Amino acid sequence: MTRTVRTTRSAVLVLIATLALVGSAAGPAAAGGPAGAGGSRVVYDALGDSYASGYGVPPYAECGRSQSAYAVLLDGRHRLRLDDFVACAGATTTSLVTGGQLTALDADTDLVTLSIGGNDIGWSTAVVACLGGTDAQCAGAVSLADVRITTELPALLDAVYAQVAAAAPDARVVVTGYPRLFSPEHGAYLGASTAELTALNAAADTLDTVIAAAADRAGFQFVDVRQRFDGHGANSPDPWILGPTDPGAFHPTLQGYRAYTAAVNSALGPVKPGCGRHHR
Repeated sequence: MTRTVRTTRSAVLVLIATLALVGSAAGPAAAGGPAGAGGSRVVYDALGDSYASGYGVPPYAECGRSQSAYAVLLDGRHRLRLDDFVACAGATTTSLVTGGQLTALDADTDLVTLSIGGNDIGWSTAVVACLGGTDAQCAGAVSLADVRITTELPALLDAVYAQVAAAAPDARVVVTGYPRLFSPEHGAYLGASTAELTALNAAADTLDTVIAAAADRAGFQFVDVRQRFDGHGANSPDPWILGPTDPGAFHPTLQGYRAYTAAVNSALGPVKPGCGRHHR
């Protein structure tokens, strides 16, 4: 039976339009990060999608790059010098390569951070279906995303990770995961029941599990951000995820990007030039 949709048509249309915009934003990558002092600083390049570009916290440069991105907030810590900040909103494992992000990497790169994979699996379709569609549409979209995560994404990640390793042979590579978007303990949200919010979070868990396994196969370090976002989903009293009426719908707030920064900063520990990609 079709359930009652507890959201306005305008909110769902804003969400769809926003996700479509982000999905089409990927273009030619460009260097644009702030550069620190030279010398023995660690040369750091930041790649990835909208979660790496800082989308959700304007103003933006090209590709939805924000000065609130975790890469920018990390600049200067652990003697890091952000050399090339080329993450691009809407990037997939394929467009990361075709869009030119790999050209930021070379033999001088000491550290790479990378957030990628969420745009390859139809995740935005599942979120829209659950918040504004029927029960059947939600279940079908989540099931399809799960299938893509488990059957298609591993090979896509293996391929792009291999190219990152080849382009920056001496770099340490840190891969970040994605947060759960919702806090079901605070009840239903818009057109989604608590069970549907839980199903969306479970799919996010599967996504992180697959990304972590691929990172391990490549010899990269995985940083899990989920616990830092616990209790701060889009439907919580203190959300670190933007809601559907915000232009940056379902991306982190400034506090959310600070949580990403803290997670990566904690995982890095001491970083030295030439630390090597197999450092854990």
